[in-house]
Amino acid sequence: QVQLVESGGGLVQAGDSLKLSCAASGGSISNRAMAWFRQAPGREREFVAGITWRGGTTSYSDSVKGRFTISRDNARNTVYLQMNSLKPEDTALYYCARRAFMLRPPTSSEADYDYWGQGTQVTVST
Repeated sequence: QVQLVESGGGLVQAGDSLKLSCAASGGSISNRAMAWFRQAPGREREFVAGITWRGGTTSYSDSVKGRFTISRDNARNTVYLQMNSLKPEDTALYYCARRAFMLRPPTSSEADYDYWGQGTQVTVST
């Protein structure tokens, strides 16, 4: 059973940076694409960023493109999300997720992911 544990969230001011981590245990993620999603209060969960299993290709939602960077360290079984120039609208619970099926690319659909973390809260104040 794979467990994903997110960390690194917190309360910051607009314009600040945060780096989230997602550590996997109970199984390897090295042959799986990974993604970050987020859910703001009263809104549906949305795709933020995805990365292929080797880390060679990344994808982002339009709302974070140019500000966020997803990366991974397969030796550490960990995925990261560097968030710069944070805005109040980035406030949400951030989740990492493992792509179902090996070697498939990341997608923006929740249904394509089989394991999820519990989330880490990011709050951006004005």
